[in-house]
Amino acid sequence: MADRKAGGAKGGASKGAQGKRGLPAKGGKSASQGPRGVPVAAPSRTARGAGQRRTPRDLPPVPTGAREIPRLRVRFDAEIKSQLVKEFSYKSIMQVPSLNKVVVNIGLGEALTNANAMQSAVGDLEAITGQKVMVTKAKRSISQFRLRQGQQIGCMVTLRGARMYDFVDKLFSIALPRVRDFSGVSPDSFDGRGNYTLGVREQLIFPEIQYDEIDRLRGMEIVIVTTALSDAEGRRLLELLGMPFRKDAAPGSARASR
Repeated sequence: MADRKAGGAKGGASKGAQGKRGLPAKGGKSASQGPRGVPVAAPSRTARGAGQRRTPRDLPPVPTGAREIPRLRVRFDAEIKSQLVKEFSYKSIMQVPSLNKVVVNIGLGEALTNANAMQSAVGDLEAITGQKVMVTKAKRSISQFRLRQGQQIGCMVTLRGARMYDFVDKLFSIALPRVRDFSGVSPDSFDGRGNYTLGVREQLIFPEIQYDEIDRLRGMEIVIVTTALSDAEGRRLLELLGMPFRKDAAPGSARASR
């Protein structure tokens, strides 16, 4: 009897030790272990579908796979590069100027008195560019303008890559022709290094903005940064990309600067 009790106590102790270590008991495998006795974590609530954030039915599905190359980039590689090499006699294809980035900025002085102005401007800019917008803040305090350091005074976004080419294509082909009494942009808005600055008076020229959904008209500044070394190269690059420059005056004349 003493031997049986000792054996039973020993067996129970070993089973208890196995249970504490997460090892399977004799005669079967636990539900939380793999085929070789490796512990397997239980599926979380997110994996089972509980607590997942569902997207609204009216939104399109999230695109997957490789993104399609923008048509303006395809046209630049196939046609514009070779034409620029012939016109400027470049010795290497790497000397050909190209688009570097596009910066879109909205200044909001009204945000100091209107708290909802910033939210509306950010929503419009995100809808136009399709990218997250950064809110800019004042770097210093100016008492004359009742401005304090750290206050939100505008928003901006920097576009590169495929989004940059899509935005430039939309700007040249759709947005600018929708400007009232549009006769072309000024060819003199270069900074001397091949970069072009364009001012837009209202955001309604972009097809993503609906007239009934905005609180007021807001302008924006668009800076197209290129790798050109001169204004002549940058102007020719933008012209081949589709920038509708004004044709009634030559660059540098008094009439073109009006």
